[in-house]
Amino acid sequence: MVRRGQRFLSQFYALVDFIVIQFSFLISWWLKFKSGLLSFHGALPFSSYFQWSAIYGVVAIGTGYFVLFYSSKRRRRFSFEVFKIVQVHLIAIFILLGILFIVKEVHVSRAFLVLLVASSVVFLTIYRYMIKTGLKYFREKGYNKLFVLIIGAGSLGRRFYENLYLHPEHGYEVVGFLDDYQTSHESEYMRYKPILGTTAELEQVLRDVLIDEVIIALPLDAHHKYGNIISNCEKAGVKIMIIPDYFDYLPARPYFDNFAGIPLINVRDIPLDDFRNRVAKRAFDIIFAFLALLFTSPLLVIIFIAIKLTSPGPVLFKQERVGLNRRRFMMYKFRTMEVMPQVSSDTEWTQPNDPRRTRLGKFLRKTSLDELPQFFNVLMGHMSVVGPRPERPHFVEQFKEGVPKYMIKHHIRPGITGWAQASGLRGDTSIEERIKHDIFYIENWTFLFDIKIILKTIFNGFVNKNAY
Repeated sequence: MVRRGQRFLSQFYALVDFIVIQFSFLISWWLKFKSGLLSFHGALPFSSYFQWSAIYGVVAIGTGYFVLFYSSKRRRRFSFEVFKIVQVHLIAIFILLGILFIVKEVHVSRAFLVLLVASSVVFLTIYRYMIKTGLKYFREKGYNKLFVLIIGAGSLGRRFYENLYLHPEHGYEVVGFLDDYQTSHESEYMRYKPILGTTAELEQVLRDVLIDEVIIALPLDAHHKYGNIISNCEKAGVKIMIIPDYFDYLPARPYFDNFAGIPLINVRDIPLDDFRNRVAKRAFDIIFAFLALLFTSPLLVIIFIAIKLTSPGPVLFKQERVGLNRRRFMMYKFRTMEVMPQVSSDTEWTQPNDPRRTRLGKFLRKTSLDELPQFFNVLMGHMSVVGPRPERPHFVEQFKEGVPKYMIKHHIRPGITGWAQASGLRGDTSIEERIKHDIFYIENWTFLFDIKIILKTIFNGFVNKNAY
């Protein structure tokens, strides 16, 4: 029943997506040719544009099926769905441009195509969000359920049950447990669904009870039972998932990888390990850094001259920092202090009312303008626009011993700003809290998350009371 519902939902999505694309076509055609907001010189008839819009819709739907956009996203965050919408329509527009080139149709307005893609992405995102919100509401009310059987009533099975109970919006309902050593739960767990039998009775339970997924939550010493359990589930057409018994020892969300045909468990899921994500982030970094340097170039010249006129010494300050994969690099800043021995700058914190600061340096540090040269570090590949802030090697050696998980921040490129800094954790603030924010960013990176951090950094202002 649920699977038929899922197939219906996928087909419904595809049909409504096509309708939304045609609605976007009407909006785009009106904006380009009827609103008077955009100029044009001649145009193909409406019927020609409608024909190409229909072709674009078919290509987008086909692309969606190819990239698994219409598979179940019950356990996915909405940001993943937005990413897929953008991915589908970027691929689709390139395919459409290829078709236009092949048939030598050169009179279709490029501005119209841009409007079509942009409006399609916007309207699809809006309606998908409305549907996801509606499904969440109905699942919390008990509709559109997936029925789950947990094999193993020990600590693993109980933890999984409790997590499902805390998240009714996912639409999972546990029908019961199977366990070889208990016939009923201990008194403190009596609120749980009942133990229906032993693992040997699985085949009978699958026949008698409507079950969509089986969760294996057995200890490692029961691995010899896995083959028979999986065989019975596949015979009944029921999906199987396994919770590893070493779950308690894993430091983060693990995921399966593959190397030389051998499955591996990667103990930390880092989205930027994916090649496509790295390429997208790097392309954004280069474009953003180039534009930032271009637009701030007059300010850079003014600061350069002001530093030269107000204090002796170099304009730029170079300092060794630890970056991606623990590799060291030279980070650039505008000099804000009197020239001092390198060992002092590498091993000493800046203090409130630090006498080593220049008068101009105090202003530059307070407004974060001293960090503008770091956009050159971004162009050189040492840093990213958004990421954990890099630290000096001397302090990295100290923190890695005293701050749990400190070195995880070096799994990705350091940034000019980060989730910790955008949340107010700058200067004399808790290192532990900063690392928690950095790890959250590393494990939950999305392109939209980067945009959020940049906007939050801008709107919160660059002036910070802890910057001195």
